[in-house]
Amino acid sequence: MPDSLERAAVARTRHLYDRVARFIPPVEWAVFAPDIDAILALKRQRNAVILAHNYQTPEIFHGVADITGDSLALAREAVRTDARVIVLAGVHFMAETAKLLNPDKTVLAPDLAAGCSLAASITAADVRLMRARYPGVPVVSYVNSSAAVKAESDVCCTSGNAKKVVEALGAPRVIMLPDEYLAQNVAAETKVEIIAWRGHCEVHERFTAAEIAEVRVRYPGVTVLAHPECPPDVVAASDFCGSTAAMADYVGARHPARVVLMTECSMSDNVALAHPETEFVRPCNLCPHMKRITLPKIRRALETMTHEVTIDPATAARARRAVERMLEL
Repeated sequence: MPDSLERAAVARTRHLYDRVARFIPPVEWAVFAPDIDAILALKRQRNAVILAHNYQTPEIFHGVADITGDSLALAREAVRTDARVIVLAGVHFMAETAKLLNPDKTVLAPDLAAGCSLAASITAADVRLMRARYPGVPVVSYVNSSAAVKAESDVCCTSGNAKKVVEALGAPRVIMLPDEYLAQNVAAETKVEIIAWRGHCEVHERFTAAEIAEVRVRYPGVTVLAHPECPPDVVAASDFCGSTAAMADYVGARHPARVVLMTECSMSDNVALAHPETEFVRPCNLCPHMKRITLPKIRRALETMTHEVTIDPATAARARRAVERMLEL
């Protein structure tokens, strides 16, 4: 791109750069600005909105996203948007969920290979086998699952509302899948018997209690916030456990002097931008799937209207009921 056009793009996006200047140097923004400028124009042209998960990088999260948040927030906001096109800056199951709730809208996934280790850990056939093994026991599926798995479930949940959903069923036993650690962490907080599946998030399963102990020695007084997809011993060693939204709310309400988020790296970047008064310590793990979503891919999705997310109508109808039941709780 000629220097004059690049400079023009930088100038037009200056108001956005001010949000991320603490983390992104000007020379790097000059690379991002042309795509951001083009995406902003394409959104107006296509009547489109971009939904970005908390694990997206700052130039996406603060540069082009219209709606940001955790899985529950994105699911709720997807229903409320009047836009005709939704671009989901996140992994594939999130795009499927947006499509389930907006069957008449076009939902685009910038990269179809942006998957999820949890979603890949279980199939619809596995859920049917669990039902056969435990007749009459309701099935709660984490939103980190495919539409086909949701279709075999009674209700969905997120990390932020899992305990509420489990207890709302009023059953003594519940099958909760696919995240084993989330199920174990919920089981520790409820009298409901939880039958778990052995799926794990490749980001959160790598955190250890020993790592937290080391962080506490190196950074005295640090506050440790853990995601409920972490192993139970990690949660036990932390000061607080909650969804990504709950973590952000904790920092905003408590203003800890020093904090570490046991979750995906970009989450810390995005929360830190809103709270310069807090020092963010960073042992963190990258999600390779989230990082497949880039500004050029979002731009290409809007330019070419790809990749459109489609779901078999019969599967979608059953999966939609499970998601809508969660949103009603």
